[in-house]
Amino acid sequence: MPSTYPPQERDPGFLPPATQPVRGVVWLIHLALPMLGLWLLLSHPIDGDPATVDLDQKWQHNPSHFWLILAVAGVNLALGALISQASARRRDARLLLVSLVFLSSAGFFLLHGLATPGIFLAGGTAGFDLAQPVGLSIAAVFAFLAGLPLGERQAEAVLRAQLPLRVALTAVLVAWGVASLVPGLSPLSSPPPPGGLSLGPFALVGVALYAAAAAMMFQLHRRRPAAVLISLITSFALLAEAMIAGMSHHNWHLSWWLWHVLLTFAFGFVAYSAYLQFRREGSSAGLFDAVTLSATVRRIQAQYEEALEELVAHLRRRTESGTPVATRLAGRFRLTEGQAAVLDRAGQALANERELSDRLAALVDIGARARIGLAESRLLAEALDRVRQSYGDVRLSLMEGGALVPYPNEDGAGVPELSAADRTELGQGRTVGLAGAVVHPLTVKGRLAGALAVPVGGTPQDEALAATLAAQLAISLENARLYAELDTLFRAYLSPDVAQSLLADPNRAALGGSLVEVTALFADLRGFTTFSEQVAPGEIVEMLNRFHTAAVPCILGNGGTIVQFVGDALLALFNAPAAQPDHAERAVRAALEMQEAAARVSAEVLREQAAGLLSDVAWPQFRVGVNTGPALVGNIGSPEFRGFNAMGDAVNVAARLQALAEPGTVVIGQTTRDLLSSPAGLRSLGDLSLKGKEQTVRAYVLTSLGG
Repeated sequence: MPSTYPPQERDPGFLPPATQPVRGVVWLIHLALPMLGLWLLLSHPIDGDPATVDLDQKWQHNPSHFWLILAVAGVNLALGALISQASARRRDARLLLVSLVFLSSAGFFLLHGLATPGIFLAGGTAGFDLAQPVGLSIAAVFAFLAGLPLGERQAEAVLRAQLPLRVALTAVLVAWGVASLVPGLSPLSSPPPPGGLSLGPFALVGVALYAAAAAMMFQLHRRRPAAVLISLITSFALLAEAMIAGMSHHNWHLSWWLWHVLLTFAFGFVAYSAYLQFRREGSSAGLFDAVTLSATVRRIQAQYEEALEELVAHLRRRTESGTPVATRLAGRFRLTEGQAAVLDRAGQALANERELSDRLAALVDIGARARIGLAESRLLAEALDRVRQSYGDVRLSLMEGGALVPYPNEDGAGVPELSAADRTELGQGRTVGLAGAVVHPLTVKGRLAGALAVPVGGTPQDEALAATLAAQLAISLENARLYAELDTLFRAYLSPDVAQSLLADPNRAALGGSLVEVTALFADLRGFTTFSEQVAPGEIVEMLNRFHTAAVPCILGNGGTIVQFVGDALLALFNAPAAQPDHAERAVRAALEMQEAAARVSAEVLREQAAGLLSDVAWPQFRVGVNTGPALVGNIGSPEFRGFNAMGDAVNVAARLQALAEPGTVVIGQTTRDLLSSPAGLRSLGDLSLKGKEQTVRAYVLTSLGG
């Protein structure tokens, strides 16, 4: 498979920027020398004057001319065939046009050689004189078209026209050959006039087309440096010079032989460049890829990437049997054995790199899953699913009742059965080797909590990665269990928001606070003191637990934070510690739900009293006060003992409103009412004078809330 690296990194025709100007000057000198030689030959005309130096000597050797033409035409024809094959293989319009340049010039050059006087024909003919100028002119048109930056639509049009173009070119060559080689059939088989025949000024059109084609190929070379492009540019320049040299048309003189030499060099240079690339790569598959259109280059690169991905996928699965995938890809891309071996090594290295990256990514994912609130069962399920994607058939067993019990798997199997010696090794923190796997201990707080069996891989880092995986999973498992313990402990004494805040950031437990607008909800049981005097302590506790069990979910369900229980009373905050734009509405909704829940408890108590299960002492009833305003929210107390609380006038007013509420009702302040967006059922209590307040407070009895 030819390299997909930038051409300047792989092509011997590429030179560093510092040496490119020198190469350019040498190249121009080489192209200028033939024209200088032609000028010298033609600057001393043949006039018969003995004093004149005659440089344009005549040398006529018909067999030499015939075999030279035959050899050059054969090389040219082979080049055209190779480029045609590349065009068909790549479906590239530019390669098609370049192949027609070589095929048309080769065909007419061959016809010129066949018309050599004294070989098949007795003397010179018009076809002998005109074959090569006409062939070079036709090739110039194809060369110019090949240099154009064809778009996808134009390229597709050229490809659709390739059969008509080839048929037309073949027809022209056959017709020209018949007309010029069959005596007396046409003027082409007749002797030329004494001065010979040429295209004259019309040949300058071909020269201009070759010059334009060379310039466009040079622009392509600047974007995509390659030796084959240099050789193609040189050949176009030499073909243009050959047309100029052919305009002199001094048959069998040195100036006439010059254009034969130029043609030989033009075709030979491309052939030699292709030969060098073939020797370097050992294959003809990508000889002319540098000449192709940009769309073809992108398509080739995509094919190579797809093939390499296929190779990597097979190597990573390691399930290939029979013919190696690299060998099959070598057949698809016409690679040599050496290239296939290099491809196999490159694919293996890339597969190992991908595998290593995947396994490192799995470790990162496991670390990310060890977060607050993720239950152990979910953590292990997600971690194992992710790990098996990268490490293969990983098995897990956890300690239960002093024995390793398989963790649920697709087939229900955990770590393979271990001997007593192996279990002892794991208990001491050492790994155990099994057939095709290595078992690593999972420790929590220094004790064996489980075992992880990881398949033996093929990369040098597998052992270290497996050990890191086991350590990471053990840490995640320990964190999950620790968080579960803390969560259970905290939630029994703290609101969920406060507990999660402390788990995520222990610094939040520091003394201090901040001024926040909150909605405070105060609730207590009216008649609690009388009830306490008439019943046993056990019934008091049962009563409190039943009412609080009904009330707490109403507060938590609406996002409230329970700050404290004080006997029969409780204080809850909204908008602290978590921000809640609709905190007032949440608080009054929680208050109404609390009264509904308390009513259900009271109904249950009446039924139990009627059944004789409880004493006939009337149970107290909830009354709730809600108010909104600024308060200092934070941890209040001492370094040894502290609690999350809120202090401020808004909280005090909520307590006063609660004391004024009738049993089973909710009283809210004016500031809370102003923040309600949902329609509410309200009954005004007017402006109330509250204990400790100089100004009156307008209050309302809340009976319902819409939405």
